Amino acid sequence: MYYYVYILASGINGTLYIGVTDNLVRRVWEHKHDLVEGFTKKYDIHDLVYYGQHQDINEAILREKQMKKWKRYWKIKLINKMNPKWKDLYISIV
Repeated sequence: MYYYVYILASGINGTLYIGVTDNLVRRVWEHKHDLVEGFTKKYDIHDLVYYGQHQDINEAILREKQMKKWKRYWKIKLINKMNPKWKDLYISIV
């Protein structure tokens, strides 16, 4: 089983959201359809712009907590490294 740390964005260099899940496809779908109350729904954050895969849930949770503490610049740098055009990666994981 795999666990994922992911970043959603409202657009290029837009508002970011970092989360962790064991089912990336389902979780992003929930965000895209505003089934998740809170930050992503309120700020219209629906594009999957980054994800990392982990085999251990504790590693994934630790990584999520670390990334949430990062400066915005570091998060943008990470996204640009994996996804320089900030394409919505959801279609590539379905």
